[in-house]
Amino acid sequence: MSSNRTRMLLYGRRAAMAGVALLLLVAGFWSSWGDAQHVLLAKGREHGTLTVADCGEKTCTGPYDPEGSAAPREGMTIEKSVAVKKGAKLPVVLKPDSDVLVHTGTAGALYAWHPMGGALLLAALVIGGGLRLTRIAWATAAAGGALLVGAFLAL
Repeated sequence: MSSNRTRMLLYGRRAAMAGVALLLLVAGFWSSWGDAQHVLLAKGREHGTLTVADCGEKTCTGPYDPEGSAAPREGMTIEKSVAVKKGAKLPVVLKPDSDVLVHTGTAGALYAWHPMGGALLLAALVIGGGLRLTRIAWATAAAGGALLVGAFLAL
């Protein structure tokens, strides 16, 4: 009887840890997808260049020069990152029905996925500590770390 109870607790613990790891990964994906979809699925969206004029605490603004025949616009915003400096010219894509821009290219894609990199690192702790799957945990941590370092170096 005691061994059955112990086995049930073990399966319950593993199921709970697997659920937490899965929740972390889904939350990281969901957080990243908001910007990543505009970078990865940029075909048919308005592309251009933003010249950074001013930065606040969370966003930077400046004139936007779209590719093609569209007229340049003032007051467009982009999320502030360590790489955004006044006077910088950034390749961007416009989010539909807004005045918010997103970095494009490899640097933009990696930056958009940085919440997923953090989620991979957190999930690696749960996978290694809670599920005792050390090889999978190391691989998950390596993927998350590579994503974060890649985003940092690309910007």
